[in-house]
Amino acid sequence: MTTVALRELAHARTGDKGNRSCISVIAYDPAHWPLLVAQVTEARVAALFAHRQPTAVKRYLLPQLQALNFVLDDVLDGGVNGALNLDAHGKALSSLLLTLPVTLAETPAPPP
Repeated sequence: MTTVALRELAHARTGDKGNRSCISVIAYDPAHWPLLVAQVTEARVAALFAHRQPTAVKRYLLPQLQALNFVLDDVLDGGVNGALNLDAHGKALSSLLLTLPVTLAETPAPPP
């Protein structure tokens, strides 16, 4: 068994709307899709972002894209226009999510 950061298996895209952040995690290799579904759960993402105190974390599966979309409510210090903390938005939050440890049965090939 090997543990790697999620960034070894996937990349992320983000979008912000008000005080809500949407973070999509997209597998580099479709073969890793089942592993992402099994390990990148609402509970683990909520725990990772506990310091931001989300009021809700919802996961949506996008199997044809081998992607997961997470919607995190109330994590943006009131929203991009109302917050003084620019690091709390979009790309910074997706970078944090990509640090999530994922366990593999074998060492993955490097991303394309």
